[in-house]
This record gives sequence, C-alpha cells and structure tokens, in this order.
Amino acid sequence: MSPRPFERPATIALPEAPDLPSGAALDGLWLPETGEGGARGGAVIAAPHPLMGGSMESPVTTEIALAMSDVGFVSLRFDWRGVGGSAGIASGESDDADVDYRAALAFMRESVSGPVIACGYSWGALAAARVAPGEPGVQRLVLVAPPPAMLEGSRLADGAMSILVIAGDRDETVPEEALRETFAGNDRVQIDILEGVDHFFMTGLAGIGHRIRNWFESAD
Repeated sequence: MSPRPFERPATIALPEAPDLPSGAALDGLWLPETGEGGARGGAVIAAPHPLMGGSMESPVTTEIALAMSDVGFVSLRFDWRGVGGSAGIASGESDDADVDYRAALAFMRESVSGPVIACGYSWGALAAARVAPGEPGVQRLVLVAPPPAMLEGSRLADGAMSILVIAGDRDETVPEEALRETFAGNDRVQIDILEGVDHFFMTGLAGIGHRIRNWFESAD
C-alpha cells in the first residue's frame, strides 16, 4: 500500500441563518486518497451527537476516514456547529444537523469530482441517512451503529444507493433484529455485525475499516 497522506484542516461554509454569525463555518479535516491513481470521489463522515461528546476526533469517525482513503476516496470529517472550532451553538436538533451535513456535502462536491459516499457514526449516521437520498452525486451510504428506532428504512428503500451498515452484537442502542427489520426487503443493503462489540467500539474498531475495505473491493 502507498504511504498514507497527511490530513489538513478544512473550513466548511455554512449558509446564512438568523442563529449563526455572518461567515459562519464548520471545522473539518481533509484526508486525501491513498495511492497515485487519483481520487475516485469523496466521502463525508459525520460524528456522534454533539451534546454527548461527539466530535470529528472520535476514533470511529477517524477509522471510517482512513478506510475511505485506503479505497481511493478523499475523506472529510467535520465538527458539528458549536463543537471544537465550528461556529454556532451545539445543538441536538436534527434540522441543524442536516444543515451542517449538507454544507459538508456541498464542500465535497465543489472540491472533488466523482461520486460522493455519505458516512456517519451513531447520531451522525442518522443525519447521513436523512440527507443523502435527496442530494445529487451521493451513490453510497456507510452507516456505523445507526439507531434503528430513528431510521426511515422506507425512505432509503426508494433510492438506488448501495448501503453498508456496521454494528456490534452487544450494542443495546442498535439491536440486530430491529436493524434487520428496518432494512427488510432492501437488497441493496449489506448488514455486517461485529462480534463482541458495543456501541462505542472500545473493541472491534479495526473491524469497521476491514468491513468498509472489503465492501468496496467486492464491488470493484
């Protein structure tokens, strides 16, 4: 494998809004693709809940970014508004998360040609799943530990996106049976369950990257 490239800071402009200062932006980290063939496209990776310590420094979001770089995609992970150096006030509102995620997708589309992969972990996976179906250029979804009680499986079934879902068998927030029921009948979904792993991936972290790399390699 080629040497891994270095991450660099990214500044993601937010749309004008009454609750945001003029010129508001999100902090991000940009990781180029590994290898010399040029980027296949881009991947946008959303962090966990901002009011529960979620940030782009999460080991899970970092693992997703590294795996996407390894399979040839530029990756962008970012902090939600009010987290780290991102403007605004931290919010647990879905509408705010969707605005932030769309801003990151727009940044990626302006920066890299090719398809976009929408990714997220936990609360970030829910944002990716809500926003991706209506966004141009998004061809695949990678959802890590998405709480099925808050997923709209029927909406995801209406599109043509391929979807990879990764969760642990000890994750009480993401029961395997409920997860499979959510995506029942959608043959574009691959669900991978990691053994001995809970919602926080204190063990099994490397399994996330392994499953992502295998998913893309099997599709090539």
